[in-house]
Amino acid sequence: MNSRLELAARNNALWCDTVCRTHGGITEMTEHVWFNRVNSPPFYPNVDTLTQAGVSAQMDAIQVLLAANLTDGWGVKDSFCTLDLAPLGFRLLFEAEWLWRPADFPAPFGEPWTIIRTPAELVRWEAAWRGPDDPPLNLFLPALLENPDIAFLAAVREGQIVAGAVANRTGDVVGLSNVFTPPGEKAPFWAGAIAAVQHKFPALPLVGYESGYESGEELDLAQSLGFEALGSLRVWLSRNL
Repeated sequence: MNSRLELAARNNALWCDTVCRTHGGITEMTEHVWFNRVNSPPFYPNVDTLTQAGVSAQMDAIQVLLAANLTDGWGVKDSFCTLDLAPLGFRLLFEAEWLWRPADFPAPFGEPWTIIRTPAELVRWEAAWRGPDDPPLNLFLPALLENPDIAFLAAVREGQIVAGAVANRTGDVVGLSNVFTPPGEKAPFWAGAIAAVQHKFPALPLVGYESGYESGEELDLAQSLGFEALGSLRVWLSRNL
């Protein structure tokens, strides 16, 4: 169980590393922790823990960033719920569950999906992911499309992107993240996303995380589609933002 959990955590950290590096991140990865020495882009942490052991090394990295006086509100993804960061002025943003879907589970039947290929399509994808009322962020840059281990997936209806997800392959697993779907139609689009990822990166288990808090709908849905819960994670934000 621990090895699967660590594979999921490392996959997510490598995705964060890739996104941060496209924005000029100065990143490091050791046995126990990944961190970015400059502020990460929105929604991405500055620290991601990689093992249950190594708390001392993880806290050392956090102390380095505290001393660097980054902009308030930078995040720590405590992948194994082993850190208490409240005494350092952090607040808990949310908790979630790591997920694992075995490679030999059949692909579910759902809505058809396609792969984003061009920078213009990526701009449309991000706008759909953000929503019509949110300003553009230019978060996902065209360099990500050149990475063969990353796929931006979309479901299109009447010429409009109505659902999306990201898949990132690292070694023997594929991460599924950034899933968005039309309101009231989560199940068929989630199923279609899983099938699209399995088609793009066959014969590999899927990993990711979803929150069981608030409605818990995505976590329940993922488990109904074959994902197993591996363990909890926490995301902390520095200071009072």
